[in-house]
Amino acid sequence: DFSRRETDPAHGMPNDVADALRAAGLLRIEGPHAPSTVRRRLSSWSTLTQWRGFTGKFNAPGLRSALKLAVRASTRPRKRKSEKAVTADVLFALLQACAGDRLVDVRDRALLLVAFASGGRRRSELSSLRVDQVVALDPVAVDPKEPGGPKLPCLKIRLGRSKTTEADDAFVLLVGRPVLALQEWLERAKVSEGAVFRGIDRWGHLERNALTPQTVNLILKRRIAQAGLDPKVFSAHGLRSGFLTETARRGIPLPEAMQQSQHRSVQQASRYYNDAERLIV
Repeated sequence: DFSRRETDPAHGMPNDVADALRAAGLLRIEGPHAPSTVRRRLSSWSTLTQWRGFTGKFNAPGLRSALKLAVRASTRPRKRKSEKAVTADVLFALLQACAGDRLVDVRDRALLLVAFASGGRRRSELSSLRVDQVVALDPVAVDPKEPGGPKLPCLKIRLGRSKTTEADDAFVLLVGRPVLALQEWLERAKVSEGAVFRGIDRWGHLERNALTPQTVNLILKRRIAQAGLDPKVFSAHGLRSGFLTETARRGIPLPEAMQQSQHRSVQQASRYYNDAERLIV
């Protein structure tokens, strides 16, 4: 009878149950779960219930209302997916950390440059990127006012449908150094079809399988550590926030930055602009 047992105030469950879950490694936090964690687990349970042919109450109005009220009442601060943004100065340090000539260095340079310059692509988009999504375009002039002057290589990356893009023809552009880095990787790795970014074993041999989203994050953290920075405060999402932060610092209008980052919410994207302005002040 739960009503007669002492409960853990942080989780609302009996103390002995909480202790048993912690001992088994199934309960790793002391405070209440983040609202996003609760929503994600409810979504997983809802899907599992449907697969088993049962009818759940996960979409009940009362449950949705309770979640909203719990979020409002929670004193837990909302954390960003990456505590710190991978801005241009951090990116430079990361590129220095993988400035070698090994195949893994060539891959990581291309991965980081493409991720940042393409608007801060998500790790899931990077891991699922395929060669047929990369389209070569005519070089573009360094100075648009001098079309006959020096030119830079240009590529188009077709995004298709993603978390924030609903159109099948959505794309972003890459110009200059990121293009050269990607071309060097594809040539060195002899990748002409399938996944663009792939695993490399401990002996430096290319694998057929694409990188997983988790591996993309681990690659970033490893390079962060090699650059002498704290990997605990950076994650792959820092490339996305870093792109918008950097465009704000350089005075690029928000609509232009959003066209490359493919953010649908002006409110969400503008947060990085506001943060950048506060840092300048």
